[in-house]
Amino acid sequence: MKWITRERPKIDRIACPWLIKNFVDSNAEFIYVPKEQVFEKAKELSAIPYDIPGAEYSHYADECTFDYIIRKHQLTDPALLHLAVIVRAADTDQFDLAKQSAGLWAISAGLSYNYKDDFEMLEIGMKIYDALYSWAKYVQEERHTWNPELLK
Repeated sequence: MKWITRERPKIDRIACPWLIKNFVDSNAEFIYVPKEQVFEKAKELSAIPYDIPGAEYSHYADECTFDYIIRKHQLTDPALLHLAVIVRAADTDQFDLAKQSAGLWAISAGLSYNYKDDFEMLEIGMKIYDALYSWAKYVQEERHTWNPELLK
């Protein structure tokens, strides 16, 4: 299936393709276009619009599109649910929801600044979400405390 959204992706428009590819449709194809072309191109290309007002796959109340995909596709993996809070917090400027969200926003904004090609940014972003998911699933309880006193 093809999925289409606004160009110059940040949080949700990178997180959602990662979620879709890994848990909904491994053959998904993603398209970025100027925001005023999303719905026209969606019809033309038989693509599902996402993360844009007026699309089914979008924000609802204080939740983001990542949350909607989890609910719509009945995904229940606890690591995904934890990741959803981080994505929501970063994407909706609610950093108090998850301490990791400010870092995710910073990384996303930096990617957007450093990479002008949306597909190159998506490729790199997919690896970042792979790592964040692995943290949420396997090592979120691990702590990194470097204490010079312990090195003596």
